[in-house]
Amino acid sequence: MVLGIGGNNTAAVIEELRVRDLSEFDAILSVSPYYNKPTQEGIYQHFKAIAKASPKPIILYNVPSRTGSNMLSKTTLRLAHDFPNIVAIKEACTDMVQIDHVLKDKPADFLVISGDDFTALPTVVAGGAGVISVLGQGLPSAFSSMVHLGRHGNSERAYEIHHELLPLMKLTFEEGNPAGIKTVLNYIRCSAVKVRLPLDNATNELQNKISG
Repeated sequence: MVLGIGGNNTAAVIEELRVRDLSEFDAILSVSPYYNKPTQEGIYQHFKAIAKASPKPIILYNVPSRTGSNMLSKTTLRLAHDFPNIVAIKEACTDMVQIDHVLKDKPADFLVISGDDFTALPTVVAGGAGVISVLGQGLPSAFSSMVHLGRHGNSERAYEIHHELLPLMKLTFEEGNPAGIKTVLNYIRCSAVKVRLPLDNATNELQNKISG
């Protein structure tokens, strides 16, 4: 089990690591600093400080569409090689060239985990370890089958499933996450569609598209 502990205030992240009971968790997931757009050196120093303070292994999380800055492959690789307790990255940059650079030069035991449904299959086919998925929460069987097939060399069938899922991937993100996936989960009777402000519930139009 993994707990998200991250932010754009390095000292506050370290303090949370100090006071939080992490005994039941296997690792922490820590997002690259958002809003204040640090340099690559700033990102490196942020995670260096976290690595020195964390009692648990660390999974980096790069999601430029939400943070406003991209942790480049050279920074990811630098962290992966410099700190043994930085064990993986959830990579949601959507750029397969950047992902390939990490896969090519990473330490052998460093895991590259896709954080983007659209590039999940290309990532695992190229050598990635798996995916932390959005749509996979609503369609776990189909999504896990796609990833399993891709990881084990049956990319032809894996891409068939990818293309079958692609329209629903697009719908899931049409009005943002988590509004879309909450609608999928509501359709299979796992969750209500309601989200908290400042997010808004999926429109009736999107709900109808997903349920149709």
